[in-house]
Amino acid sequence: MITPNRSVVILMADDDDDDRVLARDALAETGAHGDLHFVNDGVELLEYLRHEGQFADRANSPRPGLILLDLNMPRLDGRDVLRLVKADPEFQSIPVVVMTTSRAEEDVVRSYGLGASSFITKPVSFAGLVDVMRGLGKYWLEIVELPRGDGG
Repeated sequence: MITPNRSVVILMADDDDDDRVLARDALAETGAHGDLHFVNDGVELLEYLRHEGQFADRANSPRPGLILLDLNMPRLDGRDVLRLVKADPEFQSIPVVVMTTSRAEEDVVRSYGLGASSFITKPVSFAGLVDVMRGLGKYWLEIVELPRGDGG
């Protein structure tokens, strides 16, 4: 089990600036020990994982222990990213939590079919987001055992 003193790298892929700021504030509000990094879309998420381009410096782009993934993003959407991440033996062990505005049953079913660890519909209020982040922090950062950040 991860001790509360150990910080887990969380990579959030979301193209909405406001959602990223709210997620960071909500995670801070919970007191969870997550080191939150952001990418704007699926292309950047894959570049981050592969340490390409602006993410070449591994010190600034550490391997995530958890990915928070929006489905609806430009360039490469979350469904395609999820499929690619879960098909890659190097990254398939990283849990991916889909966190999106979609409530469509087909998105839920497809996300789990592609290997999502969880599917969460984004709450509409900040208080709701704090509750979600508190739950994510408790479960993913304290209860479950995640793969080590170095891939080992």
